[in-house]
Amino acid sequence: MLNAVVISVLVMVILSLLRVNVLFALIIAALTAGLMSGMNMTDSVGIMIAGMGGQSQTALSYILLGIFAVMIGMSGITSALVNAMLKVFSGKKLILVFTLAGIACLSQNAIPVHIAFIPILIPPLLILFDRLKLDRRAVASALTFGLKFPYITLPVGFGFIFQGIIRDEMTENGIAISLKEVTTAMLFPGAAMIVGLFIALFISYRKDRVAKKVEEVKVQDIDIADSITEQKDVRWKVSHGFTVIAIIVALVLQIVTESLVIGALSGIIIMFTFRVVKMYEGDKVVNEGIGMMGMIAFVMLVASGYANVLKETGAVDELVEKTLAFTGDSHFVIAFFLLTVGLLITMGIGTSFGTIPILAALYVPVMIAVGMSPLACAALIGTAAALGDAGSPASDSTLGPTSGLNADGKHHHIWDTCVPTFLHYNIPLFIFGLIAAMVL
Repeated sequence: MLNAVVISVLVMVILSLLRVNVLFALIIAALTAGLMSGMNMTDSVGIMIAGMGGQSQTALSYILLGIFAVMIGMSGITSALVNAMLKVFSGKKLILVFTLAGIACLSQNAIPVHIAFIPILIPPLLILFDRLKLDRRAVASALTFGLKFPYITLPVGFGFIFQGIIRDEMTENGIAISLKEVTTAMLFPGAAMIVGLFIALFISYRKDRVAKKVEEVKVQDIDIADSITEQKDVRWKVSHGFTVIAIIVALVLQIVTESLVIGALSGIIIMFTFRVVKMYEGDKVVNEGIGMMGMIAFVMLVASGYANVLKETGAVDELVEKTLAFTGDSHFVIAFFLLTVGLLITMGIGTSFGTIPILAALYVPVMIAVGMSPLACAALIGTAAALGDAGSPASDSTLGPTSGLNADGKHHHIWDTCVPTFLHYNIPLFIFGLIAAMVL
């Protein structure tokens, strides 16, 4: 138990659970691993910084997508979508919830705005939810599904980043695999997400539920959502057409060039060229874009540096030996152990993307030692990374839905978002991850 890798991971998880910022938790954990393995402070920091370059392209992709998302929001196209939904879905609860899940799915690939659409789209719909007596836990489950399912299963947008990280980190640690193979392996956790969504919407939260206040909210705060719904009369404009063109071009170029940087940059250029967003607003969109996605980008950089320190300690080989002595060569037992650790780490960090370099450094050597197939390895790493993301209080997949659903103070972050999403998605993910380890 005094293995440097084990101690550093425990330090990281404990600090994260104590609500220490994840960047500080990762840095302290990296230094802990280095010092325990005999390095001095300077060497530990140097190795961490040297390893951060491994995720530089991913970090830049996040920043550019954040800027693109802000520009899409400024175009006003999402307001037009809200008005259309208010007219079409009155009295159609189930269709409305599935539509929200579909829109959330688009936010991860076709229109890669991540969680930026939620504060724009959801608050004006809260009045409609209450009139329909729609259980907001169903909406939270639908939104979280849409924020997770696409990047888990589809190699487009954020999915291209997620699956690309799995491919790169597996290759870096000794298992060569293609992006196509990663996509195939991720069908298992994708199927788990679908099962969880259906259980949530058709069984758990199908009954009427009137939302009640969970905190002190002034009357005028509640009226804000109503006034937004009543006052907005957004018609289709030429700028909306250019926004659609920018989104399509960004998507096509990303697929053709296999570069999210090129795709996002092309969309940004089109939005500026056709003056959907004015050039003098450049500082604003950059600042807001970095504010939205910059934290995730830096988490990815530091996580890559942390993984580099773990590899340089030499303690990973020792961990492999101890793990095999405990689990034997049973793929089922090893898969159970890996998924459990993935759940703990991701619940603490709150990001599935940042967990992949850490999991790959820790467990690819174990997988090689027991002869697991590359597909099984990819499925386990991807599922372990996704585990906990849905139920973590610090995750974008839960913070995003709550930011919209609690605009009127009637939605509890833990009990109405985190607990429902944890139960409905993490349990199926764990089960399907075990199945993937046995059949792939």
